[in-house]
This record gives sequence, structure tokens and C-alpha cells, in this order.
Amino acid sequence: MKEIEDKKQIVSSLTGQSLIQDLRQIIEQARGQVAATANYAQTMMYWHIGERINREVLGNQRAEYGKQIVATVARQLQEEFGQKGFDEKSIRRMMQFATLFPDSQIVAPLARQLWWSHFVEVMPLKDEMQREFYLTMAASERWSKRTLQAKIDSMLFERTAISGKPDEFIKKELSALRDDNVMSPDLVFKSPYFLEFTGLKGFYSEKSLEDCLVAHLEQFIIELGNGFSFVARQKRMIIDGEDFYLDLLFYHRRLHRLIAIDLKKGRFKAEYKGQMELYLRWLEANEMEPGEEPPLGLLLCTEGSEEQIELLQLDKAGIKVAKYLTELPPRHVLVHQIQKSLEVAKARLDIYGEFATNKEE
Repeated sequence: MKEIEDKKQIVSSLTGQSLIQDLRQIIEQARGQVAATANYAQTMMYWHIGERINREVLGNQRAEYGKQIVATVARQLQEEFGQKGFDEKSIRRMMQFATLFPDSQIVAPLARQLWWSHFVEVMPLKDEMQREFYLTMAASERWSKRTLQAKIDSMLFERTAISGKPDEFIKKELSALRDDNVMSPDLVFKSPYFLEFTGLKGFYSEKSLEDCLVAHLEQFIIELGNGFSFVARQKRMIIDGEDFYLDLLFYHRRLHRLIAIDLKKGRFKAEYKGQMELYLRWLEANEMEPGEEPPLGLLLCTEGSEEQIELLQLDKAGIKVAKYLTELPPRHVLVHQIQKSLEVAKARLDIYGEFATNKEE
């Protein structure tokens, strides 16, 4: 009899645990939805307050009027709705928010996925494309505020391939990501890649680099970006009875493509294109699954050869070339190098744009 009672208690206990677990899940989901709804409402409230005050200030030509209206609004709102969130500094931030993001059609969907703190984090950025890039990527990849800070600090936008494109092209790519969840290769690949976690300094071989990347695979994937999955190391390919070996093979879930990575010590050489094209066509014929896009190649070199890369039209071949750094220089030097590379890329783009226009005329 006692044994039966014990069994009943065990069953009752297990049922109770299951019930509590279900209830806990229901409560957590509801709280999450309430928090998300409240955050969206708060963010859009801040935008509408800022936009309305901006219209009032712009409608009056006197600069002194603007200062007075902000102070007056802050004081009256605090009297009616409390001190928190309606001080003069906060009101000015709302005005800045509406100024930097004048299109509510872009703000609204992002506000459903991000917190107010995400928007605050990008406001100091001077460039419109930078702000839109970071917010769109943060929403798409569900970055926390801390992750967003780290991405900005590492100059992700300036290192991403898309940064050297015209503003119209960037807006189109970001719109496709926001509206249709379509990720383009230009949003995935970057240069340079920071591989300081390998600990390699001075002289080292390509094999040593490969060994270190595999040994620190998690950190390497973090640097590559979200969506990368490791497939193989030294992928063997038999072509015309000869063995060929690809250094690293990954798969990108958002791009739906295999990503072939070859590591090179020194400057990019034109001969690398033919080698990578051979690997890509073999992967396309032997490894590509139904529904996947054709594989892409990434050549990681210690130095680029920009003119050769342009003349070879590597983008059309599905090949990206990027620099990598195993030793990071002082931040101010790194910032200067990246900004200079970006300026060169944009200047070259302007030259080709003028050439194409003159040719059409």
C-alpha cells in the first residue's frame, strides 16, 4: 500500500513540475511580448515627440525660440509625467533621433526588433549609411547593445565590402535585408579580418596560420560573422587524377552557399584567381546541394593588390580578396589605414562612374 502511495506522489510531483514548467514558459513569453510592445511604443513616442518639436522649432526663424521651447516643453512634461525621461537633455536626444532618422517607415520596423538603447548607440555616428547599416544588421542578426558597441568599435561597416559601394546601392541592399530578409555577399565579406587571436607574430607559414585558425575555430567564426558553419579542412579534390586541397571550407546559412577559403602569405597574385575558380567549379559540380547558390571564394592575403584585383574582375567570378592581420597596430593607425582604403575604393568608383557616363555620351 505504501509503495502505491509513493508512486502516486512521484507521478504527482512529476506532473507538478511539468505544469510549473509550462506556466513559467507562458509567463516568460507574455512578459517578453509586453516588454517588446512597450519598447516599440516608447521608441516611436520618442520619435514623434522629437519630430513634432523639430517642426515647431523649424517653423520659427529665431534660434533663441528653439532654446526656449525645449526648456519649456521639458519643464511642463516633467510636471505632468514625472522627471524620468523628460529632462531637457532627453528631449534634445528625441529631437536628434527624429532628425537623424526622418523616415518613420524605416524607424517603425526597426523599433519592433531593437531597443531604444540601440538607436542611442548609433546616434553619434556621423554618416547616414553607417547608422542605417548598424541598425539593420543589429535587427537582422539580433545583436545586443553590447554586441552593437563591439561592432562599431571594430569598424565593421568600414571593413565590410558594401562600404565602398555607392549610397544608392547600399540603401538597396539594406532595404532587401530589412524587407525580404535577403542577405547579400557584400554584407557578409569584409577586409581586413582581425586574426590577432592566433598569437602569430613575425615569420610564420600558411600551415601554421591554418592550424591556429582551426584550433581557435570559434573565434575565427565570430570574426567571419554570423551564419558561417565549418565544413572541412584541407578539402580534397581529385581533378584529372591529381589531388588538390582547399585550406578551409565553410557554409553560410543566410547566403545558402559553400564558402571556400584559401590562406595566402604575402601579396595577392593573379594566379590565385585561376586556382580558386578551379576549386569553385569543382565544388559546384560535386558538393552543391539542390536549392543552394553557387559557391563563393575568399582569398585571405596579408596584402592586397588593388589594381590587379580590379582588372581581373574577381567579383564576377564569385571571388573576394581580403587582407588579414595577425598583429593589430595601434588603434589610431588602424583607423587611418581602414579609412584610407575606403577613400581609395570610393575614388576609384567615382572615376569608373565618370568613365561610364562619358562612354554613354
